[in-house]
Amino acid sequence: MAHALDIARWDLECEFNNTDHRTELNGVERLIVRRGQSFTINLHLRSGVYQPGGSALDLTVETGPQPSDQYGTQASFGLTDQIDTSRWSAAITSPPGNMVSLSICSPPDAPIGRWRLTLGQGGRVDFVLLYNPWCSGDVVYMDSEEKLREYILAQDGIIYRGGWKYPIPTPWNYGQFEDGILNACLRILDMNPKCLRNPGKDASGRRNPIYVSRVLSAMVNCNDDKGVLQGRWTDDYDGGVSPLSWKGSVEILRNWDTNACQPVRFGQCWVFAAVACSVSRALGIPCRLVTNYNSAHDTNSNLVIERYVDENGQLVQKSRDMIWNYHCWVENWMTRPDLKPGFDGWQVMDPTPQEKSEGVYCCGPIPLKAIKEGELTDKYDAPFVFAEVNADVHTFMKRKDGSTKKIISSVHVGLKISTKSVGSDRREDITHLYKYPEGSDEEREAFTKANHQNKLLQQQDNAGLLIVIKVSTEMRKGCDFDVFAVITNNTPNEKKCRLVFGSRAVSYNGILGENCGFKDLLNVQLAPGEEKRVALRMNYSKYAENLTEDNLIRLAALLLDYGTQEAYLAVRNVVLVNPEIKVRILGEPKENRKLAAEITLQNPLPVPLQNCCFTVEGSNLTGGQVITER
Repeated sequence: MAHALDIARWDLECEFNNTDHRTELNGVERLIVRRGQSFTINLHLRSGVYQPGGSALDLTVETGPQPSDQYGTQASFGLTDQIDTSRWSAAITSPPGNMVSLSICSPPDAPIGRWRLTLGQGGRVDFVLLYNPWCSGDVVYMDSEEKLREYILAQDGIIYRGGWKYPIPTPWNYGQFEDGILNACLRILDMNPKCLRNPGKDASGRRNPIYVSRVLSAMVNCNDDKGVLQGRWTDDYDGGVSPLSWKGSVEILRNWDTNACQPVRFGQCWVFAAVACSVSRALGIPCRLVTNYNSAHDTNSNLVIERYVDENGQLVQKSRDMIWNYHCWVENWMTRPDLKPGFDGWQVMDPTPQEKSEGVYCCGPIPLKAIKEGELTDKYDAPFVFAEVNADVHTFMKRKDGSTKKIISSVHVGLKISTKSVGSDRREDITHLYKYPEGSDEEREAFTKANHQNKLLQQQDNAGLLIVIKVSTEMRKGCDFDVFAVITNNTPNEKKCRLVFGSRAVSYNGILGENCGFKDLLNVQLAPGEEKRVALRMNYSKYAENLTEDNLIRLAALLLDYGTQEAYLAVRNVVLVNPEIKVRILGEPKENRKLAAEITLQNPLPVPLQNCCFTVEGSNLTGGQVITER
């Protein structure tokens, strides 16, 4: 008969195990391991020695407040000759003696979170279990070390903002391994309403990254729960800070965790997405942040954005449907055993509160492949994401007498979908993962499946008059510069037209501000085949006071053909780029030694900047803190 091992003490070998499981950046003070991979605990015996076949040890693991075998949140097991990676198992890997190396392995589909391990008659060990994208049996498995370095281990990244003609890379500190961040991420799971309603079922659900991604997409915003961030899309940030002031996720997650889960104020789409990316990577789900330029917000699911302009070509808000200059979400990597084959890989998950899904402000996960193929019945929220990248835009002029008239305007949504490249700071264009080439048979097939009749019926307008907006190369914040409406008469007839050319400040999500410059020409004459350039001067003295923090100006040129009564509209958003902050490292950087850097900024404005301060943060560089220099 086998005798139970008499354990005096144990050593969790945190440094060895955490390094082996690629979690050592979280620290080595506690045991943090990944599922489907064995870890080792050294047991020191009080009496007797371990003998193969003659020694026994009963082990129990539990997670959540209501552990049960049925939910997979509890398991009891003994010693076996060797590890079985498909279930909870344990084996001795050391020779006979009074010090025993115990190897323990969880199944690759075990729920993630905090676990308790009981050794024999009373030894209790606490550990954290995470998803394991290095394990081929895990549904988040990713077969590329280089990609895993980017999508799990990288603590810094780049978010693309600006406009589709001029994407602006913005650095972000994800900081998923900084002190206290993993605890905050696990607390997000514990505070979610599904957990509060049925903690046993929720703990079991954590085995599934589809479930956890959906929970995160709801919990990163605070609209239905004690979520992390409160959104605000006006210029009034009383009671909080502007979303543009955040440079990373660490401060946001710490503020939420240390202030009794009160929402942090304020976030906008890229902040919501960046926090979701930090949490996904912390939990072990490969994740990347994505920007969709000219992103449609279709509130009534008809795949059409209806825009109304006045007789000056300026937008009038008549519908909740919008086109955002850009919108950010994340993609999480996983298989989708709940769908038919072919939908594994990247899944869209959007934590920005826009529309409700199953009664809650959340969105996704939905496979990119489902969006590309027009498979809009697949879970979750395919129609909304499909519209963001494919919606048709109809523009109407609302006249003073209340009547409306459809006008000819070429506006495309879902442009230059962008993410940071693996292992470099270059922009990677991933539009082809979301949509087929325009006009291709495959695109037609996807639109047919999605019942996108407007796009199917659309004929290319071979308009006799063409109007586009062009900008000058000397367009800089702080300068006066020209923008141009370029009109071409492709008809055999002379044309007499009216041109209304205006500019207004605009926020990134399409809310219009004040006038920045305006021109109304009542008598524009064009000979057959003639091209005319009409300049509009943008004066710093005029636009400076009206710009929002987004540095965007919306140009609109409306051309009215007196002969045919047709109206043509060209719209373009221009980005006035802030000056570059330059960082120069002084001396040779060495590990574990203080590093000095010089930070410089050249003021491009014709006025002095007052009360300036630099804020600096970087994972493993600033001790998890934000450094402020005035």
